Amino acid sequence: MMSDVENTMVDETFETMDTAQKDLYLTFHIGSEDFGIDIAHVIEIIGIQRITAVPDMPHYMQGVINLRGKVISVMDVRLRFDMEQREYDDRTCVVVVNVGEDTVGLIVDRVNEVVEISSNQIQPVPQLQLNEDYIMGLGKLNDEVKILIDVDRLINEGDFVEAA
Repeated sequence: MMSDVENTMVDETFETMDTAQKDLYLTFHIGSEDFGIDIAHVIEIIGIQRITAVPDMPHYMQGVINLRGKVISVMDVRLRFDMEQREYDDRTCVVVVNVGEDTVGLIVDRVNEVVEISSNQIQPVPQLQLNEDYIMGLGKLNDEVKILIDVDRLINEGDFVEAA
C-alpha cells in the first residue's frame, strides 16, 4: 500500500506527463498542406510496409498491416480527404494512432515535427465548402497555418478490420 506522500508523487508525475503533452501536435504533410493531430493519440511512426488489401472496405482504407504480430487497419489520409492518389515513396509514413480501444495506421506523405500550438492559437474552421466533420480547428504557428484533425472523427467505426 502506498503512503500519502507516494500517492501525491504518483499524481504529480501523471499531471506532469499530461501537461507535458498538452498542446502538442504531430504535424505531417499531405499534398501541399500541413496537418496536425494531438500527440496524445500517436503511438509510433513507421515506414510504409506491405499492405494486405481487404475486400469491401471504404476506398480510403488500404487494408491491414502486421505490426509486431498485431493486425491493424491502415487508412490513406490523402484518399480520405478526397485528394488524388499518389505512389508511396521513401518519405511516406504510417502514423500509428489510438482511437478509443482501437489502433489504426494513418498513411501520410511525410511527417514533419511535433509542435506546440496553444488553444489561443487555434481558430475555428471558416464556414466554407469544407468538410468540417473531422477538422477541429486551424492552428496558427508563426506565419503558417496547420489544419488540426480530430482523429476520433476522422476514423469511422466501420473502417476497422477486426483482428482475431
